[in-house]
Amino acid sequence: MRRSVLAGVLLLGLVACKSAPEAVEAPGEGFLGALALPAVGPQRQAAEELSGRVVLVNFLATWCFPCMAELPTLEALQRDYGPQGFQVVGVGMDLEGEQVLVPFAEHYALRFPVLVADQRIHLGQSPFGVIDALPTSFILDRQGRVVAAWQGVAPHEEMAKAIEKVLKK
Repeated sequence: MRRSVLAGVLLLGLVACKSAPEAVEAPGEGFLGALALPAVGPQRQAAEELSGRVVLVNFLATWCFPCMAELPTLEALQRDYGPQGFQVVGVGMDLEGEQVLVPFAEHYALRFPVLVADQRIHLGQSPFGVIDALPTSFILDRQGRVVAAWQGVAPHEEMAKAIEKVLKK
């Protein structure tokens, strides 16, 4: 009985998070202003400090298993490409906000800032459009334009290749 309940919960979490990679249409340009949100955890960075950098914005939640599975990739990308002008920024979509995101960010001691999504983003009014699957990631070029996007867990190699391409421009 306990196994079937656990299996059901895991299956529900995977379905809710849409764990299969899927490209999403990249809307408009100028998204750095959307990152002017409160930050939690050991790494904090103001949105204006991101100007001129290549940025990977990752929408995640602490309850989302695929999001947690993607954390090592995000950490590795930050470690490998950070010195070249690259920055990962997590946007926590948990409805409880700082209450769960503060202990999460501190426990994992992430190399990148975790921002707290506001009510506007939760209501689907993100400049990136509605975030209807987690994780969802966007890569912004040095001018703040979306140049790549994924719904679900994206393969490390695919993200690295996209980042390298943008860093070379």
